[in-house]
Amino acid sequence: GRDNPEPLPARIAAIMKIPAPSACPVHSACLMKLCYFDAFSGIAGDMTVGALVDAGADATALLDALSSLGTEATYRIEKTKRRGIAATKFHVAVTTDPKKHRHLHHVTGIIEHSAMAPAAKNTARRIFQELAEAEAQVHGTTIEKVHFHEVGAVDSIADICGTAIALDLLGIEQVACSAVNTGSGTATTEHGVLPIPTPATAALLRERPVYARGPEMELTTPTGAAILSTLSGHFGPPPPMRI
Repeated sequence: GRDNPEPLPARIAAIMKIPAPSACPVHSACLMKLCYFDAFSGIAGDMTVGALVDAGADATALLDALSSLGTEATYRIEKTKRRGIAATKFHVAVTTDPKKHRHLHHVTGIIEHSAMAPAAKNTARRIFQELAEAEAQVHGTTIEKVHFHEVGAVDSIADICGTAIALDLLGIEQVACSAVNTGSGTATTEHGVLPIPTPATAALLRERPVYARGPEMELTTPTGAAILSTLSGHFGPPPPMRI
C-alpha cells in the first residue's frame, strides 16, 4: 500500500486457475492462470508491484530486471503492515530529476533496451500506449506530442515495468478486476486543483464500473487505471475459479 495511513493495502484477491474456454473443467492441466485485482481501496502503480510480490513474484528477479532499465534509480522491496495487515511496499529512490518530461518514444526506448522478458516488454508498452492516449485526449494533443510529466518520471516507469515483469514472472495469462474505488475530493497537480477521479483516470476507466467510498483522497491514480484498463478483460465479481 501507499504511505497514507487511511486506505488498507492494495490486494490481489488471489492468483487463481480458471478453466480455459475449451478445456476440461476437472483436470488441472486444462487450467489457465488468472490474476484478480480487488480494487476496494483503489489502485496505484507501487501498490500493484507490492501486491504482485506478495502474490509470489520473485523479488530478486524483479529487481534485477528493473535495474536494467538504466534510469539511475534504485529499488527496494519492504515487508510492512498497514492497519495490522501484512503487506509489501515497493520503493523507488530517484537520483535524477523526478519531474523530467518524456514523450512516449523516450519511454518505449527505455523499455526496449532493457533486459526485460519480451512478454513483459510488450505488456509495459501496451500500458504506456493506453496512458498516452488518455493524456492526449485530456490535453487536446496528439500521442506523439503529449508530455508525460510525472507519469513519465522514473518512479512511474518503474511501477509500470515492475507490474509487467511481475505478471510475467507469475505466468499470468488473464487479468480481471473488481469495480474500482476511485476515491473522491480534489487533488493538487501540475495543472492546478482537479477533481477525483482526475481527468486522465476518468478517461482510462470510461465504461468500467467505478465508485467512491472511504476517505476524500485519490485512491486510483492514472498509472493504476492504465494498468487495469489495458490488462483487465473483466470487471466485476470474481469468475468461477480455483484458488
